[in-house]
Parts: sequence; C-alpha cells; structure tokens
Amino acid sequence: MQTASKKVVNGWAMYDWANSVYNLVITSTIFPAYYEAITGDGDDTTLIDKIKIGNFEFTNTALYNYVLAIAFVIVALMSPILSSIADYKGNKKQFLRFFCTMGSLSCASLYFFDGDHIIGGLISVIIACVGFWSSLVFYNSYLPEIAAPEDRDRISARGFMMGYIGSVLLQIICFVFVLKPDLFGITVGKASQISFLLVGIWWIGFGWFAIGRLPNGLHIASGKKKENIFTSGYKELHKVWKQLIHLPLLKRFLTAFFFYNMGVQTVMLAATLYGKSELNIPTTNLIIAILIIQIVAIPGAHLMAKLATQWGNFKTLMVAVLIWIGGCIMGYLLPRNDVYLFYILAVVVGFVMGGIQSVSRSTYSKLMPVTYDTASFFSFFDVTEKIAIVIGMFSFGFINELTGSQRNSVLVLASFFVIGLALLYRTAQYQKNATA
Repeated sequence: MQTASKKVVNGWAMYDWANSVYNLVITSTIFPAYYEAITGDGDDTTLIDKIKIGNFEFTNTALYNYVLAIAFVIVALMSPILSSIADYKGNKKQFLRFFCTMGSLSCASLYFFDGDHIIGGLISVIIACVGFWSSLVFYNSYLPEIAAPEDRDRISARGFMMGYIGSVLLQIICFVFVLKPDLFGITVGKASQISFLLVGIWWIGFGWFAIGRLPNGLHIASGKKKENIFTSGYKELHKVWKQLIHLPLLKRFLTAFFFYNMGVQTVMLAATLYGKSELNIPTTNLIIAILIIQIVAIPGAHLMAKLATQWGNFKTLMVAVLIWIGGCIMGYLLPRNDVYLFYILAVVVGFVMGGIQSVSRSTYSKLMPVTYDTASFFSFFDVTEKIAIVIGMFSFGFINELTGSQRNSVLVLASFFVIGLALLYRTAQYQKNATA
C-alpha cells in the first residue's frame, strides 16, 4: 500500500493537536491540582484528606484514581461494540466526531465544578475520559489505513509531536490565567474553571477541522451484514484472540505491552496528585514540571522513532522501559518540597513518555496481519490498554488507602515495568530466533 496524501496525514496528526489538551490540562496539570485544592483541608502538613459520599469515606486522591478506573472500565466495555459498528458501516469518521464532541463538551462543563458539586464534577470527569479514549479507538485505527508499514513509526511520532506542541500552547494560555488571575479580576479557582472551558473549545474546534480531512474509512469489513452489530464486536475480539494463537510474536508483544503500559498510563494519570499531595510541590511548580515534560517529549518521540528504525522496535522499547524503572525509583525516593529534583524527574519522564506510546502503537500496527478489520484489531489493542489502566489505577488507589502513602503505590508501578521489560526481552529473543 501507499501512504495517503499529505493533507490526510496532516489531518490525522492534527487531531492529536486537538485532543491532547485534555491529557495535559485535565489529566495532568490544572484539573488535578484544582481537585486536590477543593477537596483538601488546606493543611500542607496533612498527607491524607477525606471525602465522604453517602455512608462511604474515601481518601481524596484514591477516589480520583477510582473514578478514572471506572471510566476506563466503561471504555473497555464499549470499544468492541463501537469498533464493530464502525467496521460494519465503514463510518469511523462519524464516531470519531461524536466522541470528540462528547469529550470536549464534558471538559467545558467542568467550568461548573466546585466544592459544592463534587459528584457532578466527577461524573463530568468520567464522561470526558470516556469521550477522549473512545475517540482514540477510531483515531488509532486510521494509522494502518493511511500509512505504509515503512512510514508508520514516523507518522505515529508526528501525531504525538503535534499533540505535545498544541497542548503546550493552550497550557501556556491557561498558565497565564492561573498564575496572574488579578490581571483579569478573577480568583485562582475561577481561572482554573476558565481553563477547563478553553480545553473544550480548543478540542472541538481543532478536532472537527482535523476530522473533516479524514476519509470515512477506506474499507467496510466483509462478512458482517448478517451479524448483530451489538454482539459482533465481542465476537470479533474473540476472533482476534484466536488469531493470536497463530501470531505468537504479536501475542508476546501484547503481553509485554499490557504490563509496561500499566505503569506508563498510571504514572501519567497519577503524577500530578502525587506531586501535589505526597511531595507537597506547589501548583505553579507542578504546572512548570508538566510543561517541561511536554516540551522534552517532542524531541523524545522523534528520537525514539529514529532509534526504532536503527535499533529495531523491541530494543528501543526495552531502553525506554529501563528509563521508566529508573524514574519510578527516583520518584519513590524524592524528598518532600524538593522542586528541583522534581524538575529533573520531569525531564526523565518526558523524554520517554511520548516515545514509548508512539513506538508501541506503530509496533502493533506492523505486527498486525493484513486485514480490513483494522478497527477490530485496534479495539483489541485498546481493550488490552484499558484493562491495564484499570488494574494500574485501582492498584495505585488501593495501596494508597491501605498504607496511607502513595510512595508505596509507586513501588508497585515499578514492578509492572520490571515484568514488562522481562517479557519484552523474551519477545525480542523469540523474534531473533524466528528470523535466524
């Protein structure tokens, strides 16, 4: 196959520019800090703050982890149905637009989230998360349709780099509101709420523009007209699962991906609350650290794509996982209030954050068999990723509740990376022996 036109490829990458502001502002920087501020007791010496919902009481940081885990359970359950409908009708473009709209409007609704509307705000968090990750099922499934195998590492990296650039631009705008609220005659809390509204506007504006450049779907999967579209998705997952028996290299890679990505995604989702509540890093410094991560991630993703071409995908991924293990150990040992060491950790994490995701996505697309059912295969990839995130987030929250410290949760994440590294090594050895 040939790579699609520049217009299509740039449109595909532009959607990363649009939706990555959710990951940066809502998942990583301003919203977690805002959440901790409105649910905490304002005492920086207290490591544990509680939220009571009905007859149940939760640590505020653990509750946030549980809420995200619930969102990912919903995504994991929905994505087989969604990919089945998209493959059946060949209309993944419409589904991408729908979830883009749902996610962006939910982000905008966080403008009304305050201490008197905790439950409503958390529901908006769930819906925004479902919108973001469900849209990625369709977004990712475009990659093998628009890029030839030899171009997938490069184009996958382009998407991530566009995402980092776009999200940093909006983050800087939000940064001005949060750090200089007096210039606009507002409070810091109102500045944060305005930031959430801007995320929604940015996402839907650029998202719809990008989606307009994409094809509806180059192929309609064959043999599905007689299937129930609401059950065939799970049948397709089962079919993919059975195919993995005859695709041992892909099966081994997915198993390794399951464990190391459990660590990657949980770190990305929990890092800001960890820095705020466990390390007592001021909100301003947290935002600066996340900006450092995004900026460093741009050349990091590009470099890892180059290394994947020179070293091979598996060796590149193993180096990235080793760096992640070092980052977890450093995060566990970091003393409270040490801003500069936290910045150094941000550089380490940023260097491998986008690269490991980009190379993982392109590796999977290259190991896939030739098929028109790209959405079904990427749905399987997506479900694998989401189940890993659910386990990671619940583990992080549960260990936090059990021990009273998020540091112990970080050690658990390090163990996920170690397992992933061992499995990646076995996968690389299998590939080497198979091609010998």
